[in-house]
Amino acid sequence: MSDEKYVDDENGLDVNFQLETVKFDHAGLIPAVVQDYQSKEVITLAYMNRESLEQSLKSGETWFYSRSRQELWHKGATSGNTQRIVEMRLDCDQDALVVLVEPAGPACHTGTYSCFTKVTGEDTHQVASHGDRFAIINRLEQVIAERDAERPEGSYTTYLFEEGVDKILKKVGEEASEVIIAAKNRDKEELTWESADLLFHMLVLLREQGLPIDAVLERLGERHGGAKGK
Repeated sequence: MSDEKYVDDENGLDVNFQLETVKFDHAGLIPAVVQDYQSKEVITLAYMNRESLEQSLKSGETWFYSRSRQELWHKGATSGNTQRIVEMRLDCDQDALVVLVEPAGPACHTGTYSCFTKVTGEDTHQVASHGDRFAIINRLEQVIAERDAERPEGSYTTYLFEEGVDKILKKVGEEASEVIIAAKNRDKEELTWESADLLFHMLVLLREQGLPIDAVLERLGERHGGAKGK
């Protein structure tokens, strides 16, 4: 097995395979499931041949092979909606890839965040009412990722992203102060509202910084997961 590195450390690309181990199908292709690194939502399914996989590994951005046009294409080359690769994983049969990316815009040619349609009627209230209340965090992270990619007009989240990190930090600071005031006043109703606002703005900040909530939860697990006394 070769120890060739396809992407330098500056790109931060993490892969679990060497090119020689990849099994392409009879047409010389391998399916690539593309997932948002932060929200973990699947945003597209595409195909790579050996050349596009090599280009992806070398450049740190996704390159695919179009079966309809029968040509190589660099995602975002014309639209600007590139996908920076963070991790790439080959499955146990070595014939399918998962590519975790930081998208610079919508993944779909229709202008939507993901190529896959949402479940009809699904919203954050329904998700939260199904017993697993922590699921709302994952769903909210996905919604924030969609707003970041699509920037719909009139959306408060769009406004925050377009104003930039200083505005987002100001809102985090304001909400943190309001949490403190509500707690000092022993007002549980107000504390509930302000805590929810703080969590929302924290998720927006994490998205702007390119840091998935999983990383925060993992750190919490490392610190407190096995320590009953903490």
